Amino acid sequence: MPGHSPSTEEPTTPRRATVSHSSAPDDGPGTTAEDWWVFRGPADLPAPPPWRSLPESPQASTPQPYLLGREHVAVVNAALHLRRPLLVTGRPGTGKSSLAHAIAEDLGLGDVLRWPVNSRSTLADALYRYDAVGRLREASLDRETRAIRTTSRKVRHRPRGRRSDIGDFLRLGPLGTALAAEEKPRVLLIDELDKADVDLPNDLLVVLEEGRFEIPELSRLPEDQQSVDVLVTGSRRRVAVDRGTVACAHFPIVVMTSNGERDFPPAFLRRCVRLDLPDPDEDKLRDIVRLHLGAEALTDAEDLIQNFLQRASVETLATDQLLAAVHLRVTGADLSQDQLTNTVMHRLDEAFPA
Repeated sequence: MPGHSPSTEEPTTPRRATVSHSSAPDDGPGTTAEDWWVFRGPADLPAPPPWRSLPESPQASTPQPYLLGREHVAVVNAALHLRRPLLVTGRPGTGKSSLAHAIAEDLGLGDVLRWPVNSRSTLADALYRYDAVGRLREASLDRETRAIRTTSRKVRHRPRGRRSDIGDFLRLGPLGTALAAEEKPRVLLIDELDKADVDLPNDLLVVLEEGRFEIPELSRLPEDQQSVDVLVTGSRRRVAVDRGTVACAHFPIVVMTSNGERDFPPAFLRRCVRLDLPDPDEDKLRDIVRLHLGAEALTDAEDLIQNFLQRASVETLATDQLLAAVHLRVTGADLSQDQLTNTVMHRLDEAFPA
């Protein structure tokens, strides 16, 4: 009414969110938000799925359940006894990378060192990195500081900081860190080795066979500087490198994964223990769902499991896609089987539609 100011009171009941025309489904200019929507909906952001939970600290890892048949456990143990790298093959989603974490967790060997391989990966990158530019810049700064000290009494009497050392500019890569382990072996995951340059696998095995490698930047140092503390991957911890050579006290436990995109030379295969992980059958899929999401989730998962099995026989699918679909369903996502399939269980061997 005229003369009345508009009310500033908040409504006593919250309104359901509506989707604007620009983001609405094809069947209408706007729609009432679903109860499970966080984006443009009323729901709060839920807890992540168990396999997407972050560890309490950057150094810690979140252990996940891992199923492995008895015959496959025997192959893993053979590799451990022989101190040979384990070459794990199988289709995407069969748990190849997770095996490394399961081994580290079971044996109490700490965090897994991971080296993700691509076509540009080199052995040198996995062994160590030397920041030559950073050291040159630091040396120039040290010279300038010393020059100032000689001309300024005020500066000359200030306490000196620690002089930089070449070890400040060297960091061992994941492979170098695994070889430098002192107290117990480390688990090294070399992920998707089949994407590497053709020469990398054999170059890698030479280092693993010898259990040592040289850092030329350190081996050229004067005799009185032959022991240098260098940084390692994943922490600020340092290890001593004597006379420029990293020599392992314990052979690392090496898990190499391959999706079968290329063949490896016989000389490489001869030095590995091979483990092929098959696609999970119906019983194993149920066990995987139960371990990750609880027994109660199986009630809502049966049709999704059957759909997954039927399609996986002719399409490339990953087990974590099934887990994602079941998780959405049991947490209240009101999506049909077709919608879940199109959203999170789409085939991986097909280009995304334009």
